[in-house]
Amino acid sequence: MSLGYQEALDFLFPRVTTIKFGLDTTRALLASVGDPHRLCPIVHVAGTNGKGSVSTLVARALEASGWKVGLYTSPHLVSFRERIAVDQVQISESAVAMWTERLMPLIEARQATFFEVTTAMAFADFAARGAEVVVAEVGLGGRLDSTNVVDPAVSVVTRIALDHTRYLGETLDAIAREKAGIAKPGVPFIIGERDPALVAVLREAARSAIRVRRGGRADVRVVPPKYLWDGPLGLEGGHQRRNAGVAYAALMALPERYRPTRQQVEEGFAVTRVPGRFDRRGRWLFDVAHNPDGIAALVTAIRETALPRPVKALVSILEDKEWPEMLDRLAPVIDAGVLTIAPSTAGRRWDQDRLKRWLRTGEGRKQLWQLEPDFGAALARVQEGAGTVLVTGSFHTVGDALSYLGLE
Repeated sequence: MSLGYQEALDFLFPRVTTIKFGLDTTRALLASVGDPHRLCPIVHVAGTNGKGSVSTLVARALEASGWKVGLYTSPHLVSFRERIAVDQVQISESAVAMWTERLMPLIEARQATFFEVTTAMAFADFAARGAEVVVAEVGLGGRLDSTNVVDPAVSVVTRIALDHTRYLGETLDAIAREKAGIAKPGVPFIIGERDPALVAVLREAARSAIRVRRGGRADVRVVPPKYLWDGPLGLEGGHQRRNAGVAYAALMALPERYRPTRQQVEEGFAVTRVPGRFDRRGRWLFDVAHNPDGIAALVTAIRETALPRPVKALVSILEDKEWPEMLDRLAPVIDAGVLTIAPSTAGRRWDQDRLKRWLRTGEGRKQLWQLEPDFGAALARVQEGAGTVLVTGSFHTVGDALSYLGLE
């Protein structure tokens, strides 16, 4: 009996909690379906924040120039199928089921993780649908991430911030070194980070990564710190002007055959939308900021935007994030907030006892925040009297809210 879509997801999702660094299993999975990652040029995008926006901007510009473009991103907000798209058409349910069933013996034999399988599935689907160029977003880190099996046409690192420190290191320098591990000999390596010290770390780490790969030329290109895209842009927020500038640098580093004209870039960037990135829908504002750096960018965007007041925030953050700092940064730009528990955060859920202690002892926070653990009740409460309802704190929070509200 053939596997169904839901059965495939039921098989894959228990593997989400397993994080395994290394490339051998991904290579084995890809080899079993004909090494589809070797069939077309790839733009490989890493970074703590901004990589989803940069990846989507690059894809839209390439589509505007006439190429059939595969886009691999993570995580998804509502549907698994969001992760894998060709010319903005998501992978079909039948394809997810088919590739899972085909790979299943090897998945079980090698104890493959969710992301290893998804990476192989993405490239297999891109090849099956005739993608001519692929944009692949790194999942976690870079050096040992499953996507680092590719030999790209361009590599990009967007921005470095503290996140996933358990896996990537406790310092910005350590995280930068992991992300620079996607650099390849002779391949343009685009640095979007602005901090001069981190740029230096990324530059040297890229050269080291290339030396480990038995030498070759390092082609490191730093986007000027003050450079912002000045053309049409469908994404809101000043930080997206920077992301667009990094995307433009990546596009200009492509081989000439694939390099779009300025007009084509403008056409692609003008129509770019990324769900959950300063995503305004009526009085709702959705943003997947999930670390202090992401919240800082969100706060700046709110200050630059004339949002209807009062602004009330619905916030749920994963327990392993720096959530006290995130809440402190968000507080000055909102009028009230409801803290809740997003249903899909099982296993990494906010510790309610710790949260209650923080609320009880936090100076001035009692007046701003209410705690309503029930997500549906919190959604109802935060709307009362709000001019703008901000939903933020994690991908889970935004995805769960979109599902509850029927806005998928």
